Amino acid sequence: MPIFVLRLIAPRPNFAQTLTDSEREVMGRHAAHWRPYLERGDMVVFGPVLTDQDSYGLAVVETGDEQALREFAAQDPVVTTGTAAFELGRLASGHVRER
Repeated sequence: MPIFVLRLIAPRPNFAQTLTDSEREVMGRHAAHWRPYLERGDMVVFGPVLTDQDSYGLAVVETGDEQALREFAAQDPVVTTGTAAFELGRLASGHVRER
């Protein structure tokens, strides 16, 4: 089954470390939004990544329906509120753990 990688593009490099109260609330809704993918077992990885230079969100999703994933991502509260954006790509090769 195809594997998709979503990178959450934050509004500033240290976003995860400097969330305002309103951003924290949006991020809570963001996490809840993705719960169906987690509950179905389609979500391989989901969460913030911290580097020395910045932070970003990472989701790795196993799904056969790219269009549904794109539409779902477009309805994420981080997108609809203008808090952040997504970059979506398809994993070209590699290995994902067995279910």
